[in-house]
Amino acid sequence: MDTKGESKDNQVELADISTKRKFVKDGVFFAELDEFLTRELGEDGYSGVEVRGPVNRTEIIIKATRTQHVIGEKGRRIRELTSLIQKRFNMAPGTVALYAEKVKNRGLCAVAQAESLCFRLMEGIAVRRACYSVLRYVMESEAKGCEIIISGKLRAQRAKSMKFKDGYMITSGDAANHYIDEAVRHIKLKQGVLGIKVKIMLPYDAKGKEGCSVVQPDVVTVLEPKEEKELDIPPKTGYAVDMTGGASTQPTATTEPQTMPPTEAMAPAPMASMAPPMGGAPASMPPSAMAQGGLVGADM
Repeated sequence: MDTKGESKDNQVELADISTKRKFVKDGVFFAELDEFLTRELGEDGYSGVEVRGPVNRTEIIIKATRTQHVIGEKGRRIRELTSLIQKRFNMAPGTVALYAEKVKNRGLCAVAQAESLCFRLMEGIAVRRACYSVLRYVMESEAKGCEIIISGKLRAQRAKSMKFKDGYMITSGDAANHYIDEAVRHIKLKQGVLGIKVKIMLPYDAKGKEGCSVVQPDVVTVLEPKEEKELDIPPKTGYAVDMTGGASTQPTATTEPQTMPPTEAMAPAPMASMAPPMGGAPASMPPSAMAQGGLVGADM
């Protein structure tokens, strides 16, 4: 009877909870779980957590670079983590399942790089050397850009901030929600607390495995023109209608008008001079006419 009463109470609580309270409860659960796993698995390359599953069962997927250390020897460590989560959140046995997933590309994970930088600084490595080594490793992993900001008492008692950038980085627009992977960590040193912020711009990947599958809105792709294919129609054919009724359309022979050569057509006709030159006959007069003229003149 007690089990039935508890199940009814749980059903009443699930029915009475509002949508707003449910989202707030899920957000608090995720934040506390992430903080717990960060402290427990920071040395093992913890890179994030994903919570999913049906109503009566919760699946927690832990993303890390060294999954073998997360699982432990013969699954001992992951069973311990499961027991701790059940006791902390008052979950019934068998309703929580933990899985370990390995990060495919460690250089494109901001959380993994932030944790790596934290441990390097705690070991006593210089700030510039540690930041430039992380920056170089991220850019060698085919990232488009990277930015590291460290603030606090770096060397002297005066607090300051240092920024290290390389590559291409976007900060606004909807594309920043898809392409920018960001992580913030705090480490407690002897001189005080240091704040670390790592931002990585992911490359484009159509499959979404090693980058972002969303195309940026300002990217223009110029396509090659298509090859023009000739139509399969025989030449000199079409849809013209024969309006002659089948009459022969052979060309008839035409006679061209005879034209005179240009030299003969353009040459002017010779003209005889009206007045003879002084002391003789005209220059254009033939010899016989000249003789007759001489005789006539002698008679006169």
